[in-house]
Amino acid sequence: MFFNSLAFAIFLPIVFFLYWFVFNKNKSTQNALLIVASYYFYSCWDWRFLFLLVFSTFLDYFTGIQIEKSNSEKSRKFWFWLSILVNLGFLGIFKYYNFFANSFAEMFTAFGFKASPILLNVILPVGISFYTFHGLSYVIDIYYKRIKAEYNFVDYSLFVSYFPLLVAGPIERATHLLPQVKVKREFNYETAKEGIYQIIWGLVKKVVIADTCAVYANAIFDNYPSMNSFSLILGAIYFAFQIYGDFSGYSDIALGVSKLFGLDLLRNFNYPYFSRDIAEFWRRWHISLSSWFRDYLYIPLGGSKGGLWMKIRNTFIIFIVSGFWHGANWTYIVWGFINAVYFLPLLLSNSNRNNIDSVVLKWNLDSIRVLFSILTTFLLTCVAWVFFRAKTITDAILYLKRIFTSRDFAFQYLDNERYNYELLLMIGVFVLVEWNNRMKVEPISGKRSLLKMALAILAIIAFGTYSDYKEFIYFQF
Repeated sequence: MFFNSLAFAIFLPIVFFLYWFVFNKNKSTQNALLIVASYYFYSCWDWRFLFLLVFSTFLDYFTGIQIEKSNSEKSRKFWFWLSILVNLGFLGIFKYYNFFANSFAEMFTAFGFKASPILLNVILPVGISFYTFHGLSYVIDIYYKRIKAEYNFVDYSLFVSYFPLLVAGPIERATHLLPQVKVKREFNYETAKEGIYQIIWGLVKKVVIADTCAVYANAIFDNYPSMNSFSLILGAIYFAFQIYGDFSGYSDIALGVSKLFGLDLLRNFNYPYFSRDIAEFWRRWHISLSSWFRDYLYIPLGGSKGGLWMKIRNTFIIFIVSGFWHGANWTYIVWGFINAVYFLPLLLSNSNRNNIDSVVLKWNLDSIRVLFSILTTFLLTCVAWVFFRAKTITDAILYLKRIFTSRDFAFQYLDNERYNYELLLMIGVFVLVEWNNRMKVEPISGKRSLLKMALAILAIIAFGTYSDYKEFIYFQF
């Protein structure tokens, strides 16, 4: 069930009505309804994987309580590592087993040995990377005594399986979401209105920007040997806006839907393409994942407290692991490595915390420098996205090489039924709208909100893509 589907357009109002008008007596009935709705929502993908979600939920619920109850450090460590290893074990089997099996087979073949790996013919359970990280952060926080264990199974189950964030985040923390699900929610008109604005803008990002860009990004990447330099540059730009519109659009819809139920989720994107350096980009892109790796991997490894080599080591570890989290392919690992290389000069010059505030331009020469740094950061990001999008590392290298060797910048016809270069104008309008509203969560709220909402809905109807490409990219992670 996609957020941009008719099924969800029917599902959401039904759950909303039941939540506020039938199951509104107390928080227990509200939470029970949301759990049932969440399990139904998840079962629409593949009901067989519900057992995995329920098992993961019960595992972390039970081990969290055992960690808190344990009187000895040995016992606490046992339950802690049981949760960690089982969670990562399931993630490893479903997501990474075939990757490692094929990689080892290729390595042995390179040394002259014949290898026929045993592969698993299983599909990746949707959202497993996200709900696994929900549970891991919960157990880790209990082990280090940052939070108390949750003894109400219904409340904890909702924290893990809440349908707006279940399949593609944001990756929530128990310290943020659990306190909200433990109290009865009262309907707030202003919050609900903000939620509707955010849903609509998320749909603009998804069906107008991301899905339209996907049509041409796919056509260019799938046929890159026959594309000229100009088309290949456009392909990288189109994919950059495809993945941004797709993922941040999903996050906006998730946050907006959650506001309809009185629950506030972590913000996941903060206009990342207006970043002035790579460090700022990663403070604005997939914020919940970046902060998760910072708190549960980078800092435990020593963070930036050690010597120079420790800082460099930890930086490469966190970026490479982040890349590997996205998928079982060497292209994602290289993508993470490239971002670590981008980050390294900022780390060495101790300037990775220079750009903390949002961009403010004035009519002076410094603004030219700022705009140049934004454009440079975006172009570097596009180069890295080529590796993220390509099927193999070789494809990515050949794609980039052809940009410089083709030397043909003529307009190239693409055999698609929709517009191509007119899309650049639409992207330009989109960027301008987001730029002028970069201090807000979304552009619709504020003055003339009804007019802006009407224009956004008109854009969805007039320019949206509904048949070419529907699935959200991050569902595969």
